[in-house]
Amino acid sequence: MTFNQLPLNPKLLKNLSALGYQQASEIQQQAIPLALAGHDLMACAPTGTGKTAAFCLPILQALSQQERTHHIQALIITPTRELAQQVHQNLENYAKGCELNCALVYGGVSIEKQQLALKQACNIVVATPGRMLDHLKRGSCDLKHLQHLVLDEADRMLDLGFKDELRALFKYLPQQHQTMLFSATLDESIYRFAKPWLNQAKQLDIAKAHSKVVKIEERVYNVDQDKKAALLCQLAKKASWQQALVFCRTKQGVDKLVKQLIQNDISAAALHGDLSQAAREQNLVKFKASEIRLLVATDVAARGIDIANMPCVINLELPYKNEDYIHRIGRTGRAGQSGVAITLLCVDDEHLLHDLEAQLDRRLPQQWYPGFEPDLSQPAPSNKRNSRSAQKKKARKRALRANSKKPTI
Repeated sequence: MTFNQLPLNPKLLKNLSALGYQQASEIQQQAIPLALAGHDLMACAPTGTGKTAAFCLPILQALSQQERTHHIQALIITPTRELAQQVHQNLENYAKGCELNCALVYGGVSIEKQQLALKQACNIVVATPGRMLDHLKRGSCDLKHLQHLVLDEADRMLDLGFKDELRALFKYLPQQHQTMLFSATLDESIYRFAKPWLNQAKQLDIAKAHSKVVKIEERVYNVDQDKKAALLCQLAKKASWQQALVFCRTKQGVDKLVKQLIQNDISAAALHGDLSQAAREQNLVKFKASEIRLLVATDVAARGIDIANMPCVINLELPYKNEDYIHRIGRTGRAGQSGVAITLLCVDDEHLLHDLEAQLDRRLPQQWYPGFEPDLSQPAPSNKRNSRSAQKKKARKRALRANSKKPTI
């Protein structure tokens, strides 16, 4: 289906054409007509499937048909500053010529400038939860005339502990409004949290269909923990890909790895929460301009980053949450492109791999890289949590949860 076949006004279609948008993605084809019909939505759509346009275009279509107002009519909540910036930029690109004003609100920058923007004629706000709640408490704006609420990457917002902020924010909403929730994963916790604020929501799930067509080659290299950095350097020097996004569990791990890479003449930069907003933006700009080969990030900092044609994602360590693995590798193999997802696995993390495979319901191919074979003389982990029986119990629990029926809303 092309965008011309969707009920969008000529200005929006012209802007989409100028941006090179032709074919609507699966989530866009399903979500846009339902959103335009006024339905609440709960949509499961992986990163890179076009969900931003899926909620922005119906909002712009609806508001452009109404008389101009100075009130906030739509609010889009995202978990991170980076994602808020990207959504805001896409929104402005889609909205050219529609005479709608968009404001961007997030923490880490001057709140006074944002107050001025909110007090002016502002129709759509893109915000992070904490800063938006702060503005509402200060009286910088109100949501009495709100018509559309979007919760983007709802799973990550709950992971980051924004439940209290969101509940407090919902108290400022009018009784009648449309709510659209988008998430890369949907589980019981999201259903329970969202149910009170959704009204007979239409449920969309393209994650399963999407996973069957994504062209991601997943590799697992077994390697000792103290050889991971050296193997990463070797991969960077020998691989066909020019750039990669590398994930570490901790900020300290990110900084340590960046130093090791630079010492081995591999251009690298960090992305984590302890860096200033300016430093994070600068590193991201350099990476997008191909001035840096490896961008090393934590899961939180990388969430929402939109980098076209990312050829490779590397897990220096497996994440503790299986959902984070899905988010990580979803950075590559986007928009029909092929990609590679590499995991460096030490013996201490084998239980995480078993757990992940149980949830994915498939095995990830493991191999040794020549010259970096693991030392098999080392004893296996003795921790009871990592024992074989413990691994099997956890795997069975994961499998049962994954196969359980989802509740309806």
